[in-house]
Order: sequence, then C-alpha cells, then structure tokens
Amino acid sequence: MITVVGWDGSELSAGAVDRLREAALVVGPDAVVGRLRLTAATVTDETLLDTLDDHAEHGEGPVVVVAEGDPGFFGVVRALRDHGLHPEVLPATSLVTRAFACAGLNWEDALVVAPSGPHQLRRVVNACRAHPKVALLVAPGVGPAEIARELAPTTPRTLLVCEDLGGPDQRVTHSRMGEATTRPWKDPDVVLVVDPLHKGAPPGWVAGAQPGPAEWALPAGGRIPPEVRAYILAKLGPRLGDLVWDVGSGTGEIAVECARLGAAVVAVERDEPSCARIRAAVLAHGVKVALTRGQAPPALEPLPDPDAVFVGGGGPDVIVACAARGPRSLVCVVKTLERVPAVLERLREHGYRAEGTQILASRLTPRPDGSHALAASDPVFVVHAVPAHPA
Repeated sequence: MITVVGWDGSELSAGAVDRLREAALVVGPDAVVGRLRLTAATVTDETLLDTLDDHAEHGEGPVVVVAEGDPGFFGVVRALRDHGLHPEVLPATSLVTRAFACAGLNWEDALVVAPSGPHQLRRVVNACRAHPKVALLVAPGVGPAEIARELAPTTPRTLLVCEDLGGPDQRVTHSRMGEATTRPWKDPDVVLVVDPLHKGAPPGWVAGAQPGPAEWALPAGGRIPPEVRAYILAKLGPRLGDLVWDVGSGTGEIAVECARLGAAVVAVERDEPSCARIRAAVLAHGVKVALTRGQAPPALEPLPDPDAVFVGGGGPDVIVACAARGPRSLVCVVKTLERVPAVLERLREHGYRAEGTQILASRLTPRPDGSHALAASDPVFVVHAVPAHPA
C-alpha cells in the first residue's frame, strides 16, 4: 500500500500520523522528512519510482511518500499514477494557496505555472508577459532572478518571492525586478509575478486563465479584412506561452487578436500616428501588447525571440530578419502577385518551407429590389512559412 501525505508545516492530521507510524518506508525530500522525527526507514525522493519498484519486489510493509502541500496539484500523484500506481492521498494546503494567503491576495484570477526545468523558462516568461497575475512554482533554473532578467525592462512587474513556506524561515519579499536579479534568495518556493497596474478581474465563473474571446477576426475596421485575418491567425496559432511579433503593425489588428487569444505580443511600427492607433486599439480591447516604435529590421534586434511572426509591412529584408530568429510560424502579406515568388525563394534560402495563397472575399450586398449581389474585395496575397526541418 502506498500513501501520499502532504505537509505544509502545520500539525499533521490523525490519519497522516497513523500512516507514518505504520510505514515500513518513508520517501520524501530530506528537508521535509527531517522535520517529522520518524522511526521508519527513510529515503530521499530523488529516485522515487526506482525506490518504490525495489520495495515492491524486495520489501515488505506499507510505504508513505511525503510531499509538500497538495501532492495532487502539480505534484507527485501524477508521476505515481503514470507509473501504474494508485496511492491513497492525504493532502495539505498547496504552496500556491499559502503563497497568496501570505501575500494577502486573492487568486481566482491567477495563472499557475509549474515548469519542470530551464527549458521551459521562455514559455513561462511569455505567460508572465501576457497575464497580469501569475504564480510560479519555482524549479531549478526558473526562479525570481531568471524571471526578472527576462522580463526587464519591457514588462514591468512586481515580484512577491515566497521562501520556506511553512518552515521556520518563512518570508514573503516584495521585490523590484532589478533587485530580484542580484539578491541572494534562500530556497524560494513560489514567485507571484503581478502587474502593478492590475485592478483584478471582475467576478466570473472560471479560475485561472480566462476563456478565449467570443469571436476572433473581429469585424472592426482595419487594413486587413476579417476573412484574411482569420486565415493569418489560423496559421500563426497564437496561444498562452507564445510570443508573437506583429511587424509593420499598422493599426494593430493582428497584435490585438493574438493578445485576445492568450499570447504575449510585441507590435513593431515606425509611424507615430499608427502607434497611437495601436495604443487605442489595445485599450479598447483590454489586452496586453508591448509596442516598439522603430524601423525594422534594426528595431527587431533587442526583442526576445518569437514563436510566431506576422509581417504586415516591410520588404524582403524584414522577412529575412524575422526568419533568422527561428519562429515556428511566419506569415506575411505580399502586396502583389509578382512579388510572391521572390519572397518564397528568400524564405527557402533561410531554411523555411513556404507557400503562397490568394484570398478574395465576396460579400453579399442588398439590392433595392430585395435581392443580393456579390461585392468582391481586392485580392490579398499571403505567404505562410514553417521551418523545413523543425527542431
């Protein structure tokens, strides 16, 4: 029999005490197991599954796995069930619950992320760019210093660093991002990454990331017809954890659409009146878009690498500069059919498999006699490219 016991620094329940007293083997982190004053044999959880397999083959008696907080919340229960084990679970208060309680914040509007290592840092940072309140369960290589370093200076956030939750050195520190990159932290458990301008979400029916928009490819005015926007968004595939560039953003309709679908977005535009229109669109739709005013390609150099790119304005040099940053999807609008072959060839030269599409939408317009006629819009040429050899 395997029992998973959650521990949050408070007194264990009677059921948890009984399981620990009956256990032939207790597996868990040294820092936690050492505080429980156990008489059973103990093993660190670094080789948890191998230890359990060995005990099942050679050992006798029940096993208790000790975990911090609620072991069913990004915890060890998933690993055990994936291994074919079905433990009894006695949870305690989760680290995230304790972190928000210690910080005095509500958290039904928070996004919770639990990276498994530094290879997921980029997606975590993009979630922090796109969402105003994020709880990060700290992992090796993904902690307050790394998050602050990646967010600064374009995405101002307040960091609430929660250390040793439930332990004797419990501490919650409000940190500016510059301080977070240099300060020595002692075993941080959770980092709350909060937009200082966030007023809180209105009462709703779902916790965490909110549902997507009721419709996308909004019919509102812009230089790109809604039908073309729908195709562009389908090819970009913006999602939570992605960073999307909208280069030559114009009125910002693609940037706004991607942000509404959960991605972090950077709009790049050189024209100040257009920048003003982008700001107005962002405010009107209540989304987060970072605006970079400048001429591409130079304006692209300091930006973090994108997952997807839309090029709405600029020549082949801009498209090539975007391809050089390795996005998984690159979409661009080409003004005339004659320019499409040259764009396709340049993308192929830079390791992309590309195809061009002409989109022509015809809308029904009423006639005086009550019938309808088709009114065709001008054709739009769209090129979509993906890496020829994806990583």
